[in-house]
Amino acid sequence: MTFDPDLDLTLHRIIRAPRATVWRAWTDPSRLEQWWIPAPTRCRVDHLDPRPGGAFVTRMSDDGAEFVPHLDACFLTVEEPGRIVFTNAVDSTWRPADPAPVAMTATITLHDHPDGTDYRMLVRHADPDARARHEKLGFTDGWGTVAAQLAAFAESGDPR
Repeated sequence: MTFDPDLDLTLHRIIRAPRATVWRAWTDPSRLEQWWIPAPTRCRVDHLDPRPGGAFVTRMSDDGAEFVPHLDACFLTVEEPGRIVFTNAVDSTWRPADPAPVAMTATITLHDHPDGTDYRMLVRHADPDARARHEKLGFTDGWGTVAAQLAAFAESGDPR
């Protein structure tokens, strides 16, 4: 992963859980629903097909009753147990998309670490304006919260 500070945003943390546990949290719909959207908003996975070309579609709900679209994306690369790449610039049916609030491609890498899993995310944008818009909309807080929720879920012993 090459980082371009004008186009990319990153997130890094050590998750105190085995890499296989973090991988399952990313690739199993019932696990992904537990942490993918910042609480207290709830997540529902409509499609999760973790393979190149597979769909990644989620919905969200503030009240637990009505779920509205959240993400309609596709996986570009899935290399178990260490790398996932998805984009919302192409939707789950492989049609070009113009997603709100910003088009992006995210690369998640997982590496073994003495304390568990070295978790890294690189989010790429088409131009500096898109990167700045994503940062201003709360990338650090939103994606940071989601990473913290992933860590809490994985570190809890993954009871599901």
